[in-house]
Amino acid sequence: MSYTDEIAAAEGVIAGNGSGWNAISAENVARMRLQNRFKTGLDIARYTARIMREDMAAYDADPAKYTQSLGCWHGFIGQQKMISIKKHFETTKGRYLYLSGWMVAALRSEFGPLPDQSMHEKTSVPALIEELYTFLRQADARELGMLFRDLDEAREAGDEVKAAAIQNQIDNHETHVVPVIADIDAGFGNAEATYLLAKKMIEAGACALQIENQVSDEKQCGHQDGKVTVPHEDFLAKIRACRYAFMELGVEDGVIVTRTDSLGAGLTKQIAYSKEPGDLGDQYNSFLDCEEVTADTIGNGDVIITQNGKLMRPKRLPSNLYQFRPGTGEARCVLDCVTSLDNGADLLWIETEKPHIGQIGGMVNEIRKVHPNAKLVYNNSPSFNWTLNFRQQVYDAWTEEGKDVSAYDRARLMSAEYDDSELSAVADERIRTFQRDAAREAGIFHHLITLPTYHTAALSTDNLAKEYFGEQGMLGYVAGVQRKEIRQGIACVKHQNMAGSDMGDDHKEYFAGEAALKAAGKDNTMNQFAAE
Repeated sequence: MSYTDEIAAAEGVIAGNGSGWNAISAENVARMRLQNRFKTGLDIARYTARIMREDMAAYDADPAKYTQSLGCWHGFIGQQKMISIKKHFETTKGRYLYLSGWMVAALRSEFGPLPDQSMHEKTSVPALIEELYTFLRQADARELGMLFRDLDEAREAGDEVKAAAIQNQIDNHETHVVPVIADIDAGFGNAEATYLLAKKMIEAGACALQIENQVSDEKQCGHQDGKVTVPHEDFLAKIRACRYAFMELGVEDGVIVTRTDSLGAGLTKQIAYSKEPGDLGDQYNSFLDCEEVTADTIGNGDVIITQNGKLMRPKRLPSNLYQFRPGTGEARCVLDCVTSLDNGADLLWIETEKPHIGQIGGMVNEIRKVHPNAKLVYNNSPSFNWTLNFRQQVYDAWTEEGKDVSAYDRARLMSAEYDDSELSAVADERIRTFQRDAAREAGIFHHLITLPTYHTAALSTDNLAKEYFGEQGMLGYVAGVQRKEIRQGIACVKHQNMAGSDMGDDHKEYFAGEAALKAAGKDNTMNQFAAE
């Protein structure tokens, strides 16, 4: 509804309730309604799911229309990201938020900092989703509140043209509320546990759930060793659990992102159940590291399976885990992805050990032989040494082309001595265009960085601590932070306004009229930031 329509609707309700409601302003009600567009998390989930589906269709038509996100560990971080995006690009289209289980474990658990092993409280994930959307909705309310103030000033000045222009901005206001791709890890237990947690996450506003094929109680960060996968049927049960959760809550467009860790996972906790040769269980078992045995060479406690009519003994470790054959990771990833898409997944995530377009694209090409529209969500991970990886990729390409690389030591390419070299320039250009190139050549629909704000918080704090506690003293803060905030137009330089003081003043005036004791008077030091 437009601003005028909201006012008219409120006027009708107020008039229908008699003189006792005479002090209620229909325009104030309309403003509050517009500032609270999304009443529940489910409203958000339904709205953002449609956005993701539209973006996926746009990418299918044109791979240049890929989407991006950054991982956020606090509502304020997510809010400031979206405010910055609107400031710099005038739209939030194609930009999402990512909720990282790694950062929840490291930063949001009541146990304190934890490794990424699903040891944090389940409820901390939906709690962060709700927090993110609370801050994004507050960004809407703040921005609209400033427009309402501008509208009042234009009216008071008798400038009808300006007032009409501002009202048009109000009617066409673009929300800061965007899709959140939320990490449900390996499901935090069995399929029923996954379903219960998925419901909580969706009710908090998540339109997209990312789930991985590791063993839930052995879950490891995708960039660490010791990963253990589960047979496909176990994973498919959790995919269905997520879909049932979406359907039960009326979010029919909900998006399921299935992540395979098979590229780096050399172990499985169990042998898959197989009814006949070539079925899904048999395909999973075909990757096991086995040796042929005969009846008289079977040892005590050995587990034996049959493959192609032969007795085979899978390699079992003292941990009671079974080992896959080396070199089978990519083939297992392809089978994982095809199987997931066959069973209701919407997007894929292949966790790799390096950012290499050729490697990713090779697997996607195999998947697309079965599912032509297969699309990836890809982790542009801070666990990769991007500088070293891409310098080595250029070095290797030049070597293959016969170019002289004698000026470079491949093992030391991270060294600052190469920063101004031709090789470094070529590598940096490949990094700059990586997302665009990978979207076109490797089927990547969504690029995210899982932990960027974890690192930026540490880096900015280190810089401030070095200056403030050193020789620079207060200048360390003023020159390194505040002066940059003012000149870059960072909204939270007016931190009272960002925290809601002006909105609070508006509400005080709505509720108490002329008797309202407001904070935004002439003595508010925030007024020092009114001019450059």
